[in-house]
This record gives sequence, structure tokens and C-alpha cells, in this order.
Amino acid sequence: MTRKRTYPSQKSTPRRRDEQVSRWAWLGSPVLQQIGALLLIVLALLTLLTLLGPILHLSTGRWTDAWVRALRFLFGWGVVPVTVAIGAAGILLLRHLLDQPVHWRWRPLVGLELLFFSLLGLTHLIAGYADPWGLVESGWGGGLIGWALSGLLTRYLGPIVAGLLLTIVLALGIALTFDLTLESLRQPQRGMATPSRHTPRAVQPSVTPRPRPTPPPSQQERPAPRPADTAVSRPAPARPAPPPPPRAAEPIPLTAVPPEALRLPPLDLLEPARNGGLSDREVREKSRIIEETLAQFGIPVQVVDVRRGPVVTQFGIAPGFTERSGPEGRRKAQKVRVSQITTLADDLALALAAPSLRIEAPVPGRSVVGIEVPNDQVSVVTLRAVMESEAFQEMETPLAIALGQNVAGEPIVADLAQMPHLLIAGTTGSGKSVCIKAIATCLAMNNSPSDLRMVLIDPKMVELVRFNGLPHPLGRAEYDLERITRVLRWVAHEMDRRYKQFAAAGARHLDDYNQRVARRTPEERLPRIAVFIDELADLMMLAPQETERTICRIAQMARATGIHLVVATQRPSVDVVTGLIKANFPARISFATASQVDSRVILDMPGAETLLGKGDMLYLAADAGHPVRVQGCFVSEAEVDRVVAFWKQQLPAQVAEPPWEPMMHAGGGDAAGAGDEDDDLLEQAIRLVQGQEGVTASYLQRRLRIGYPRAARLMEQLEEMGLVGPQEAAGRQRRVIGGE
Repeated sequence: MTRKRTYPSQKSTPRRRDEQVSRWAWLGSPVLQQIGALLLIVLALLTLLTLLGPILHLSTGRWTDAWVRALRFLFGWGVVPVTVAIGAAGILLLRHLLDQPVHWRWRPLVGLELLFFSLLGLTHLIAGYADPWGLVESGWGGGLIGWALSGLLTRYLGPIVAGLLLTIVLALGIALTFDLTLESLRQPQRGMATPSRHTPRAVQPSVTPRPRPTPPPSQQERPAPRPADTAVSRPAPARPAPPPPPRAAEPIPLTAVPPEALRLPPLDLLEPARNGGLSDREVREKSRIIEETLAQFGIPVQVVDVRRGPVVTQFGIAPGFTERSGPEGRRKAQKVRVSQITTLADDLALALAAPSLRIEAPVPGRSVVGIEVPNDQVSVVTLRAVMESEAFQEMETPLAIALGQNVAGEPIVADLAQMPHLLIAGTTGSGKSVCIKAIATCLAMNNSPSDLRMVLIDPKMVELVRFNGLPHPLGRAEYDLERITRVLRWVAHEMDRRYKQFAAAGARHLDDYNQRVARRTPEERLPRIAVFIDELADLMMLAPQETERTICRIAQMARATGIHLVVATQRPSVDVVTGLIKANFPARISFATASQVDSRVILDMPGAETLLGKGDMLYLAADAGHPVRVQGCFVSEAEVDRVVAFWKQQLPAQVAEPPWEPMMHAGGGDAAGAGDEDDDLLEQAIRLVQGQEGVTASYLQRRLRIGYPRAARLMEQLEEMGLVGPQEAAGRQRRVIGGE
């Protein structure tokens, strides 16, 4: 199961509260923290020397003697482990401050505490002293704490039950300290067949599926002819033998390393937060300009709210009243219409000297009209700043993703499992690829390879290839367009295979299935799969019908199986982002677009054409009716490389064949019906060319409703069979043999 990361709380507060908190900021100085760690180490050494003073005949001071007497009074003989604990705490804190993170495990810590306190109580119970002072005088015993534990239990439970209870706690502490479980104790009886789930061991690379032995040619059965084979008359040339059927898709290989042995990447690998925004003087100046500009056009308004964001600042204005003459000549106050303000967007941009300006009328949930003005100094929103926020901490889901900060500087997070798919669009250079990399990095920071696998589709060949070193991707990033269509077909086949497993186990969704199989065979747990497609337009141009059909089928049915799509495109037109695709992607992100038409294609409303670019986006949640303006998280190449290097240290890279590779060798199609589908198309192509004088690949593409690459392959097969002649020139028809 995915372990939830705990981050230090970082909540967005107003500026004046930050000024009050900054008075105590010196306490968090790294220099003071390092000095405190050194003081702990020195204190442990002085305590140890004072304890060894009588043995080594060393002279001690009054203060050190008083300190040791206080420790003896509290812990008795436990003064020795307490001294060691003080020194260890100082050393570990110093290592952490010197950029050597310390990764804690709760089981040994809790076990040591139970072991320590139970021994204190048992020591005092066995000694039989009624008060702690006698044991202090003797130099051993449980001290005040041991006297309190044993005395309280003896008074209410009796000495026998108290001793038995402390012994049980002692055994539990030993088990937790050495990470022992009932399963590990039973392993010697089972011949050590499987290692313990909680026993630490050396990290091993991911397990790859074992190749199946290929039977000799004599044992391979030839498929029986289908009815369509006898219905069509074939010419004299022999048809080439079809390729052998592909191997059945095997389960996704999971890492053999137990979750307890893997460590999630620390946030120190990412860049820290950067502060910025408009100053108070700039806010007052721009508020004055807005009020005066609208007043010049006869629209009285008042700036009642200011929300400072990293890139834009939203000025909330309240419309006033104007006086108009009534039918009887009386002056009557009339409220300013919102439409009167929105029509003056260009005039406000001119007065504020802003490159672009967006008016949100009205702001959802607030009785103001929002005027979003770009900041003079733009602040970069880092991924670490959002992941450290309280909003991200409260996301109790393994697929939590950090999107960015809104116009008020508040973190915006989402759950990919609830979307359940995400569509991203915008012009070139607006921030789509950075957004995809930020989402992939966020998922890799919070999930182990046994919980999440990725399918990376990168037609650009330069964006997602940086994630190849991660253990999360299945295979490597695919960039060949002909292979990509088959990868999507494998995803659909994997979805169908999981539904069959759910039906056999009586489960409704992925979490239910994993809970059922974890009781019997934990190795059969299925991971979630996140499919990243960096450019959809290239796929739609290659095979529009097949791509749309496959993507829509996955989007409609894959939510329960734990498969989620993140699709991006720089061409938000109706032939790429079709109505059927939009209907299956309720969660959408629109970066800056070239026109209002493109904004309507993505969001079904205008607004994206006024964005600033470079991460400025409108996020439409699946359960929201209005988009939210967000400055997206920025992830540098160095940050991605550090995350990849961290995972490679735990799981060395291992070149494994992706699970869709058998489909590639089979010539396309899924693992079950690829050969039959190709045979059907060839039979239909033979019937189409009969009686024709000439034929082209485009003709087969239109009549059979297939992509051009498959139509070209059909033409080559027809030429090998002797049905059509060779190509004489590019774009010219091929002569049909015997068709005149």
C-alpha cells in the first residue's frame, strides 16, 4: 500500500501575519539548529564521563553530578540508555542538517520505548522497593518512572498480573525492535519459501516476466480455415504465411522489493518555494487607476478585495449606483450592470499598461467582479511549495497531484483517481509539457513502483524520455507513431484483462480486488497505471478513427481498473479534440490559446485567449462548472534528474521488454484478435479490387475506414499476392492484374 508522506505545514497566510511570524524566524536558523545538535552531543559525553568517573577515578563537577543524580532519580539504571539516546539524537539531527536525510522507521522506535519502560517497571517490581529512593541509593533500579509503573500496576492488578503484563509488553517491544512477525517465525517451518514482508533485505531490481519456451515447428498447430477463406476465389500466386500468433499478455511485472524496504524521495530533491507578488504601494496605485478609469466612463466602482497571486493579482470591485431620469422626470438610483464593466477590458488594460487583462464577472461564490492584472515581477511556483502545503497533506489518496497556485496564492491540488482522466491543451510554449512532467514527478515522489506504473507516450521525443531511468514506467517512452497505436490497444486489452480478474474474484474495483487478493497472495496485487500522452494531434493525424475509438473506450471504462489518462495537445481544434473525447474528459486544463474559438473547444467558454503563457492556465475540475485560474508548478530538468537518480539508487535500471512488445512482433492488433482482424481486412481488400482497373492506398483507406499505414501494408500484400502491379509513380494508381 502507498505510504502517505508527512510534510511540514506550510499554509498561506496574509502578509501581516507573515510579518508577525518573521519575528521568530531566527529560531529556525540552520546555524542555531546545528549548534543545538552539537550541544546534545556534548551533553551526552559529559554525562557519560560523569557516570564513569568513579570507575576511571575522574574528578567531576557539582553541576554534572547534580545532572546525573537527577537522571538516576528518574530512570535508575536507565540513565545509561538515556545518555546513549541523547547522543544519538544529536548525531542524527546533525546529519539531517548537513543534507544527509535520516529515514525513520516507526516499528524499531516504538519497540525500543516499550522495551525500555517495561524493563524499568520489571526491575523495580523484582527488587521490591516501596519507593524509588532506595534504588537510587543502591545505584540500580527503575527510578521514579519504574516505581510509578510497577506501583500502579501492583496496586490495581496485583504483583503476579503486573509482572505478567510487563513481561508481555517486554516481548512485544523485542518483536517490534527486531521487526519480527508471526509470518517470519513460521518461515523456517516452510523452508524459507518467501521472505517476510517486514524483514529488511537488500534491494533488488524489478522482476521481469519469464519468457515462455517456443514449441518446435512440429508441435505448432495450424489454424483451421474460416468460412471467409473458402468464399473468396484467390489467384494463382500463393499467399504468404501469416505470422505466428502473439503470446498472451502476461501480468505487469512488479518490483520484488517489499514496500518497507523502499524509501520515497525526500522533498529536498526539489527546489524550495520562492516569494513574490505586488507590494502594498503597487496595490494601492493599481486600485486607484481602476477606480478612476471606470469613473471616467460613468461607472462608479470600489475596490473592496485584493488577492495577490504569484503571476496575477485579482482586484475585487463592487459596482456602485448611477442616477438616471425616470418616466416622470425624477432621478432614480440604478445599479451598474456587470456587462458595462466587462466591455471596458481593453480600456482598463491600456490604463494599467498591462499586456492582457481578464475580467471574471462575477467571481464564483463572491459578490464582486474580479479584474485579474499581471504582476510586474512574476514568481515561480515550485512543485515543492505546493507539496508542502496543508491542502496537499490532507489529500488521503495515492494519486494526489499538485497543479499550482490560484490568484490568491493558495495551493491547488487534485486527485487523478476522481477526475478520472485529464485533458491538457494550449499553444506551443504555454506550459503543457512542463505540466505533464510536474504531474509525473509528483506521482513518482509519492508512489512506489509496486503501487503505480506509467505508460509514457512522447511523439516529441524530447519531453518524457527523461523519465526512462525511473522504475515506474513500463518499458521506455514510446515515440514511434505506428507503435503508439498498438500501445494504446494494449492498454485497452489490459483493462479488459483486469475486468475479467475482478469478475473472477467478485470485486467491483481495483482497491476492492487488491484487498481481497492481499489476504491470500499479496504478489498478485495490481498497480495503478497512469498513461501520459504528450501530443494527441500526431496520433489523430495518423489514424484518427482508431485513436479516437481506443482513447474513448479506455476513458469510458478504465476508471474502476485503476487506469488513468493524461492527454495533452497543442492543436485544440475540433478534429483533434472531438466531441466524443471531450465528453469522456470532464477534467480539463487550458493554457494560453491563439483565439477564443480554441478556448471554447477546450473549456466550452472563452477566457483562455487572455492568459499570459508560461504556466498560466485555467483548470476546470470534473465537479465544477467554472474554471479556476492557476499558475502551474514548474519542474526543472535538474529536479527530474535528481528524482530519477534517487530511484535508480534503490532499484538499479534493468532493461525489460514492455508487455506490449509481443503485439509489435505480431504486426499490430491486440494479443487475442490481431491476426483475425488483419485477415478480415485483407479479404475485404481483395473483394474491393476485383473488377477495378486501378486502385490506390487512399481508396482502401476510405472504403475500409482504416489508417494510411495499414492501407499501405494491404497494398504491399496485394502486390505480393499478384493482384496489383508495382507502383509506377507517387500518387498514381496501381494497375489491378486481371481487372481490365
